[in-house]
Amino acid sequence: MPTARESLLEAAGAALAARPWPAVRMIDVAAAAGVSRQTLYNEFAGKTGLGHALVRRDAAWYLDGVDRALSSSSAPAERLTAVVEWTLRAGRERALVRALLTGCWNGNLPVPAGRGVRPGLPALGPAELIRAVRERAHAVFGAPEGAQRCELAVRLALSYLVAPAEAPGPGRAGLLGLLSGTSPRAGAR
Repeated sequence: MPTARESLLEAAGAALAARPWPAVRMIDVAAAAGVSRQTLYNEFAGKTGLGHALVRRDAAWYLDGVDRALSSSSAPAERLTAVVEWTLRAGRERALVRALLTGCWNGNLPVPAGRGVRPGLPALGPAELIRAVRERAHAVFGAPEGAQRCELAVRLALSYLVAPAEAPGPGRAGLLGLLSGTSPRAGAR
């Protein structure tokens, strides 16, 4: 059985999927979670705290998916392709993940901690997520080149999130070729 905190985050996520953050009411979130409004305030101290927790939850959700993608197969190119596919899917499914990955925030989303609320504090954003993905890739591949390829793959996926192609992208086979091929510079060495 989920905790009150988990239920509140699920209810807030569902509310955010249905309407802009400014229109999300705490009484509605508490009711959807099956808890009192006081419980919501005890857990998060208010709407700002709930928004920060939602941002952290979606960042963790994205990184959990990256971990699954990196451990999905033995071939490095297939793992990187899985990371690209996951990044695209996660960014398209969840507005908070898309904002975290691209840095494109608007008034319809909760403000992440440190951004606009408390100037000067570091905020969770694209650089921090890409660094986390790179560290995970380094732990899986061992060699710096694997982590660099993973970072490049994520940046390629981000370009498709920011500026979707009019025609379908390279597809799985095309991605595998791009991510497993030797670069022209490296081939000349």
